[in-house]
Amino acid sequence: DLLIVSQPTRGLDVGAIEYIHKRLIQERDNGKAVLVVSFELDEILNVSDRIAVIHDGKIQGIVTPETTNKQELGVLMAGGELEKEKSDV
Repeated sequence: DLLIVSQPTRGLDVGAIEYIHKRLIQERDNGKAVLVVSFELDEILNVSDRIAVIHDGKIQGIVTPETTNKQELGVLMAGGELEKEKSDV
């Protein structure tokens, strides 16, 4: 099973955002693949197992939340590259 969500919390209040995040994690824990498309870096870092950053239509890098931060994600989003050991691509 695959669940794809784009900007799932845009415009929502704090309580609704927390609910959506819990549901996404619950679906993942129940065995579904969950693809989240979002510009909210905190959201991505909080709900993801792996993060793929796309720039100009290609995957610029794949990282994990445990090994990256918002600054590094910003570098990838701008088309930059990380050290090889940081990125799977």
